[in-house]
Amino acid sequence: MNQTFPKTLKQLRTKKGLSQQMLADQMFVTRPTIARWESGARLPDAMMIKRLAEILGVNVDFLLSAAAQSDECPNVIMVDDRKVVLAGGLPVLEEALPNATVTGFTNANEAIEYAKRNNISLAFLDIEIRNMSGFDLCKILLEINPRTNIIFLTAYSDYSLDAWGTGASGFMLKPITVTGVKEQLKNLRYPFFIGEAN
Repeated sequence: MNQTFPKTLKQLRTKKGLSQQMLADQMFVTRPTIARWESGARLPDAMMIKRLAEILGVNVDFLLSAAAQSDECPNVIMVDDRKVVLAGGLPVLEEALPNATVTGFTNANEAIEYAKRNNISLAFLDIEIRNMSGFDLCKILLEINPRTNIIFLTAYSDYSLDAWGTGASGFMLKPITVTGVKEQLKNLRYPFFIGEAN
């Protein structure tokens, strides 16, 4: 992990004259939580980053950018049992996420095995996958890595309410577009560095 966010946080805290305990008290977290953020062992989620920005008196985008750059080559997966959907969707994801490693799966179990061996930053999941629902796959992926951002994909808007109860970051109707993906990236629970599109 790149040390951009940990170093930035420590510098800002020190500049404000705050000890780790003082910052923790204002953040309503424990001192070890601040220590883990400053060591790079963990990154705060988007809500905590916004709170940090307010306390430290900096623009939230500045801290989000520092956090994003701490995960330099994120793994992104797309799971859909229709090969034609993957064939159309993967190039869209690669264009929207130029710094990511993008991998597609038609089989949910293969995606699970991949997630066990790789840190998945973002997963685009079809809701209706052969032999497993996207909701069940979401649950398994979050058990493997609670910091995985999940965005559900479907052709049916009726599923959108069900999707919100799963811990997902977003919901998209097919077919996906670069603009649509970029809009979803603004709402990720755990931001990461997406690079610059050409």
